[in-house]
Amino acid sequence: MEGKAEITDAFIQKTIASGKQYCVRVYKAGPNRNQPPDEAEKIQMEHLRYLFQLRAEGKLLINGPIIDDPEIKGISIFNTTDKEEVKRLSEGDPAVKAGRLVYEIYDWFGLPGDCLPEG
Repeated sequence: MEGKAEITDAFIQKTIASGKQYCVRVYKAGPNRNQPPDEAEKIQMEHLRYLFQLRAEGKLLINGPIIDDPEIKGISIFNTTDKEEVKRLSEGDPAVKAGRLVYEIYDWFGLPGDCLPEG
């Protein structure tokens, strides 16, 4: 069993000093969610393809759906502080174009190197 890490004031200050600003996007349910199932599935696959492409380009760092909320549908963290760029990228999303999703963009502070564990 590992021991408890000592979190000193100096450690906190040093860690926070290494942080940087990003943009976070919150997807919400859009006004047009009544497409037939086959059309909704096609839009969803194009939406995912678009997100995977942004990820492959290094623009999108972390992305995922919110599973248990009827209004909030997903969260994305972008590798930029430029809200206008995130707005442009969001407007290019097929699910936004179809009205299935709308979004809000916020400034967000994080620590480089933080990541989700595998498996």
